[in-house]
Amino acid sequence: MTDVKRLPPLLKLALELGPLALFFFGNAYGDRFGFPEGQRIFAATGVFIVATVIALGISYWLVRKLPIMPVVSGIVVVVFGGLTLFLQDETFIKLKPTIVNTMFGIVLLGGLYFRKPLLQIVLDSVFDLDEEGWRKLTFRWALFFFALAVLNEIVWRTQTTDFWVSFKVFGIMPLTIAFALAQTPLLLRHEIKKAEEV
Repeated sequence: MTDVKRLPPLLKLALELGPLALFFFGNAYGDRFGFPEGQRIFAATGVFIVATVIALGISYWLVRKLPIMPVVSGIVVVVFGGLTLFLQDETFIKLKPTIVNTMFGIVLLGGLYFRKPLLQIVLDSVFDLDEEGWRKLTFRWALFFFALAVLNEIVWRTQTTDFWVSFKVFGIMPLTIAFALAQTPLLLRHEIKKAEEV
């Protein structure tokens, strides 16, 4: 059996949340580096792109593989962040969460349609569930991703840029953690027990 290398959970979290935290601080304190108030989002976007690429590089260097979700998210960050900077239009970086979450929702529902629950691949999951468990969990996560996409659209279209940045950092992550924890009963119900007791 091949021993799959995995990042320690805290390091994995730091690599995934680090770029987001720097994005927030870049937007909050960009004026200290000479960016006027309306331009701070562009400073933050530049920092976000660089930090995302570095985080992916460190992750690959440590385990010699990249999880699907951060890679797809990273590609969208680079493309839409690049458009934001090139065109000096913050709309593109604000669309990024909508696009990524919609994409994951569609992929998960598509996998269910073709009877291939893809959640284990998308979330780089370590759970061992029966078929029904994967199906239910995949469907729930697909709906959650769509809900996040809709929420992002509502927030960026109705609130200030500063509010959207704060919501992206301090709203989306707690919501995601709360949703993940709420799936615990389903995980316990459908977990495949290791054949220890015979």
